[in-house]
Amino acid sequence: DEFGTSVRFERRLKHSVEKVWSYLTDNEKLTQWFSELKVEDLRLGGRMTFDMQDGNFEEMEITDYRELSVLEYTWGEDRVRFELYPEAEGCRLVLIEKITKITDHTPKDIAGWDVCLDVIEALLEGRTMESRKDVWSAKYEQYVQQFEALP
Repeated sequence: DEFGTSVRFERRLKHSVEKVWSYLTDNEKLTQWFSELKVEDLRLGGRMTFDMQDGNFEEMEITDYRELSVLEYTWGEDRVRFELYPEAEGCRLVLIEKITKITDHTPKDIAGWDVCLDVIEALLEGRTMESRKDVWSAKYEQYVQQFEALP
């Protein structure tokens, strides 16, 4: 396929699929962990928008959608995919970024998604994260090294 690399995150959460899904699809909850991202039309072929913070908005097409189960959308030339699986103690949240081409920006994106998942987990548990930037910086350094080590 056109995507050369995939990065996969997995979190086991002690919350229902319905509750976690709401953090991915309800704009009031989505803005708490990713303020630039917004659901415009939640369906297969629908769209998300990303506020570039300069007056411009990037539109991203929803390329796979199954209620309470799968949400995938374009992310530039890449794809971002969330999957939810019910489990006895709550659910499993999987995030996969399918990357067309690794660039200097890739470790920034991946560290960002990792922190986003930490924030979702904290929000679900009623906690706040003190400094997302500090957490991101530490993760970013690790991802830079991991991407440099790829063949």
